[in-house]
Amino acid sequence: MEKVLFINRCSKTVKGGKKMSFSALILVGDGKGRVGYGFAKANELTDAIRKGGDAAKKNMITVCMEGSTIPHDVTEKWDGVTLIMRPAPEGTGVIAGSKIRAVLSFAGIVNVVAKIYGSNNPVNQVRAIFRALSSLMSREAILAARGVTHEAQ
Repeated sequence: MEKVLFINRCSKTVKGGKKMSFSALILVGDGKGRVGYGFAKANELTDAIRKGGDAAKKNMITVCMEGSTIPHDVTEKWDGVTLIMRPAPEGTGVIAGSKIRAVLSFAGIVNVVAKIYGSNNPVNQVRAIFRALSSLMSREAILAARGVTHEAQ
C-alpha cells in the first residue's frame, strides 16, 4: 500500500518571477508488520511523489508486534515532537492523530493509544514514530538481554 501523507509547495522568487518546487512525504506498508516512509523534493509534484515512494520502499522497517498491539509502552523525542504510545486491549482500535494513525494502520497495528505533544510538523512526527517503532522489542528479546530465562518468572 502507498499513501501520500503530506505535500508542501515552496516558491522562490527569482529574476524571471517565482519558481515553484514541491516536497512530498510518502508512506508505504504491507499491513503485516513492514512499513517505511520517504521524503523527497522535486520541481514537479509527480516527480517528488515518485522519488518519495522509491525512498520509502528502501527505508522499510519490520515492526515488533504482540498480537494486534505493541509489546510495551514507548516514549520518543525527536526535534520538537514528543510521542507516547501504549498498548491497548483487543477492540480498542487505533486512537491517534492522523499521521500516526496512518503509519500504525500501514504497519498492521490494530489496538494502540498514541499521543503527540509539541510540534505539528508532519515530517518530524513521522520520524519520531519510526524511531519509536524501531525501538520496540519483544518480551523474549528483553528477557534475553536481561539474562533471565522465561521459566524463572
